Amino acid sequence: MSVLVYTESDQGNLKKGAFEVASYAKAVADQLGTTVTALAINASNTNELGNYGVNKVLTVNNNDLNSFSAKVYANVVKQAAEKENAQVVIVSSSADSKYLAPLLAVSLNAGYASNVIEAPSNTAPFTVKRNAFTNKAFEVTQINTNVKIIGVSNNAFGLVENSASATSEDFSPAIEASTVTVEAVDKATDKVTIADADVVVSGGRGLKGPENWGMIEELADVLGAATACSKPVSDLGWRPHSEHVGQTGKPVASNLYIAIGISGAIQHLAGVNASKVKVVINTDAEAPFFKAADYGVVGDAFTVVPQLIEKLKAFKAQQ
Repeated sequence: MSVLVYTESDQGNLKKGAFEVASYAKAVADQLGTTVTALAINASNTNELGNYGVNKVLTVNNNDLNSFSAKVYANVVKQAAEKENAQVVIVSSSADSKYLAPLLAVSLNAGYASNVIEAPSNTAPFTVKRNAFTNKAFEVTQINTNVKIIGVSNNAFGLVENSASATSEDFSPAIEASTVTVEAVDKATDKVTIADADVVVSGGRGLKGPENWGMIEELADVLGAATACSKPVSDLGWRPHSEHVGQTGKPVASNLYIAIGISGAIQHLAGVNASKVKVVINTDAEAPFFKAADYGVVGDAFTVVPQLIEKLKAFKAQQ
């Protein structure tokens, strides 16, 4: 019996989140006195999973799985869990995994806890701490089913290197036919994605127009960050809807979230509240975002941001 972790990949490479859930699975396995088995689908860099405590990798290579289907993928994970007799299955909190996990829970007759932020505080009974009420509160959840599914909140547990000798085993599950075709149309393959980003630089209507987004992109480039925007900005067509973050857009759980020219509507704050450190730059000292931010700068973004970029470039040049 091992802990099974489903590791997501994109265009043949494991995502950063795959290593975070592997780190979490190792912590759970240590508590249970067992090993970690990872399931990797159409990924080439599975050898890296051994750096995060994975003992065995089930590798699936099948062109029928190139497009994500929650139902099909859930069935593959189910077969892997049954093969390994896994009593605990770990997934991420990505959009794909949030679609997949409930289907998997039904098929395995398992309890599912989402948005988990810490390793279990107890394994008998199995108890985890998770975010609740759009990250405004914590909830301690007890899972009483024989099989348990844990969805780890992005950037909550972090990457924990724990070198193990990982073996690789080809796995050929039965693939269900899917009537759904998924086509990604908003990916920028040379940019950091919001879901995987440690740092997110976000802009609002305070930037006055799309022509001023160059400094947002430059700051993001210096920080190795993803770019994002508020809902009004995407509604106006200044930025693509794929960059819209907030309760009605993509949730953000980055280590650092920088909001520039964003007043802080409650829907936006609810979607970024899981970020560990929030910084706001705004001319309005009464903007709601200042009450939620860890650090705030009252000033004109067109003055503050270029100065910040130059300071960061100077700092990096000294490293």
